[in-house]
Amino acid sequence: MSHLILLLGLLIVANITGSQAENSFSQYWEEHIGLPHPPRWLAAKASPLNLDQVVMFIKLMEENELSSHLSSFCEQANVACSTNVLMKKTAENTTMPPIAQWNAAKMKYDLPNEAPLSVASQGGIPYFRESMVTEGGFIPVPDLRDPMPYKSFLPRSLALKIPLTFSRIEELKKLFGVVDESKMDEYIQYTLEICHKRPIQGEESTCATSAEDLIDFVVKKLRHNVHLWSTESIEGSYENVTIGSVKLIHGNLSKPPVLCHSQPFPFQVYYCHVLPKVKVYVVDILARKKVNHAIMACHYDTSTWNPNHLSFKLLGFGPGLIEVCHWINENGMVFTSIV
Repeated sequence: MSHLILLLGLLIVANITGSQAENSFSQYWEEHIGLPHPPRWLAAKASPLNLDQVVMFIKLMEENELSSHLSSFCEQANVACSTNVLMKKTAENTTMPPIAQWNAAKMKYDLPNEAPLSVASQGGIPYFRESMVTEGGFIPVPDLRDPMPYKSFLPRSLALKIPLTFSRIEELKKLFGVVDESKMDEYIQYTLEICHKRPIQGEESTCATSAEDLIDFVVKKLRHNVHLWSTESIEGSYENVTIGSVKLIHGNLSKPPVLCHSQPFPFQVYYCHVLPKVKVYVVDILARKKVNHAIMACHYDTSTWNPNHLSFKLLGFGPGLIEVCHWINENGMVFTSIV
């Protein structure tokens, strides 16, 4: 009986802590963004750690003792360490194939890309022309899933202690118990590459390692009154779908939106960037199960993109000659200015 009471007490404390974390995130959001509350799925990514836990883990990190408490840290912080990454698998949709290899090509607007065209055979086309998305038409949609959708942000004070550079990658991997040449090792290297790549001409970017960092970047670029758009569900991934209505939701090429892409990393990291001349659409995708309101971003200035970019290989044109469109993946966000 005493064990049951203790378990119930722990569950209550966990629920209170999670609720407090979401409330704190929501308060920061409302004070800065100008929207009444963040989407439920985003608020759920608030760090579940309370202040005492943060102080304790920072102290352990500074004393190089965190590895001895890695399992506890990973569980309490809801992050993907080697000790819990396999336990944290999200429920797989049995109608969809195993999650695709992370498509690094999606974000490499300027880096040479030697990825084979088989990327397109993962179940869809990662890049396409605007004219290819018309009501009543058909298009193969790629895998839009986030490989680790469950992970939480770290509190800013703790995230600032995490080394996010190639020069300290071994320290970073040791911190999270990551084995060499593992899938998580690949994810970390990919995210570090994205976070430290040189911006292309006209691009402004950041890697937000906390919810506060993400909100601050959006406010810096768009001020306080914004709309937030995200793909409603991942239904339609790996399918040849019928296109329903196509609605332009941001067409002002002189006021670029902020695009934030969830990165594969032990904790929640977003690569947020601003590129000139971008239009944003919401598209009804009629998949086998239901309509998926997907967000589509179209880049109308590709003049500074690398000639080897996968989009040009797929579409047969070079930089500056065409617009390039892509879907916004699960947990990705597009912020547009209201005024």
